[in-house]
Amino acid sequence: MQFIKKINPGSNLLIKNTIMLYIMQFSGYFFSFITVPYQTRVLGPEIYGVLGVATAFMVYFQLFMDFGFLLSATEDISKNREDRTYICKKITSIAIIKVCFALVSFGVMSLLCVSITQFRKYSLIYFIFLAAYIVNSFMPDYVYRGTENMTAVTVRTVIIKFFFCIMVFVFLKKPEDYWVVPLLLLIGNMGAVLGAYIHLFKRLGYAFVRVNRSDILIDFKRASFFFYSRIATTVYSSTNTVILGFMDKTGISTGYYTSADRLVNTAKTGFSPISDSLYPHMVKSRDLKPAKKLLAVFLPVILLGCVGVGIFARPICVLLFGAEFSQAANILRAFLPAIAATLPSYIFGFPVLGAMGISKYANISIFVGTGVHILGLVILVVAGAFSATTLAAMTSVSECTILFFRLFIAYKYRELLTGDKSE
Repeated sequence: MQFIKKINPGSNLLIKNTIMLYIMQFSGYFFSFITVPYQTRVLGPEIYGVLGVATAFMVYFQLFMDFGFLLSATEDISKNREDRTYICKKITSIAIIKVCFALVSFGVMSLLCVSITQFRKYSLIYFIFLAAYIVNSFMPDYVYRGTENMTAVTVRTVIIKFFFCIMVFVFLKKPEDYWVVPLLLLIGNMGAVLGAYIHLFKRLGYAFVRVNRSDILIDFKRASFFFYSRIATTVYSSTNTVILGFMDKTGISTGYYTSADRLVNTAKTGFSPISDSLYPHMVKSRDLKPAKKLLAVFLPVILLGCVGVGIFARPICVLLFGAEFSQAANILRAFLPAIAATLPSYIFGFPVLGAMGISKYANISIFVGTGVHILGLVILVVAGAFSATTLAAMTSVSECTILFFRLFIAYKYRELLTGDKSE
């Protein structure tokens, strides 16, 4: 309790929502940990590989369906959390846009299944997976985040998804049952989304209402800038492995890089619920103290952890990935500045800049970081210095650039936290 008071005196809401976001996020990893070993043994490498490719491909559709609403709508609702009519219009407008996106997604998938043999062969699997991801995109978690009420949606979602996770063991018995995996995912997502809307409408009193075309267009335009920044992040993070794969003749360095990159992404995933819960809280309070206290508590621990990983990088890589991955140690060390910069970058991104009413600069910082990253890659290739280690170091430079840009903007417009919200 003393820790909670230190972070947010007089209120447990911030820490409570942070915990709920952690539960929501890591429950997916936990359920996967339970079922994946069973699936690989039942399905075998070939069929499980088909499901793996389909799942990986769905990331693009998920990015499109999610658009930028999780950030833009969360901020809007947090600022207008007492205006029930405003929230109802927001829910309706976003639902209409996502229905349109869903139709586009099914159209694109149909074209892929017609024109690509691999897609056509397993078209049923791809369509069921697509339906599951589309249904999941309708989860109105931006409402719960914006109103700082994550408990209800988290508990329902975890219980329902856990139930259908267990159903995998019941219905998946032989390789021919591979369609059970995406079907149960679809049913589980339908149950979770339906449960969220029932709670939203029956318990919280929200409803779908009539909206104007202008309302829909405003929400679309507002979210689009967030969407473009997410694309930029995805492009520069995904491009690393793709470029290295082309440059690496043996594939060994790519394997080293991928293993180290996986550890970095795991660390980033662990930091995100802190900023996600702080985001709506700061938009409402416009008080920098919670952000400062969170950094004061967590940043020293992160820095000490990075120092420890730097010292013991080689035995860590051997322990986690095997003796043949000992050469990944230097790559992991090159990634450490990016890990150290992640939490302050997250906090001074949308939580702080959103509270100041200038969240557009959080998006702009990503474009700046992407530009620096692309320029750095070109220089490395031209100079003949491109390698898995220098690629990781360039990623750290890009992440630090994003952080410094956000810190500069926060300092430049610091008066907005106590003054007018307008830009």
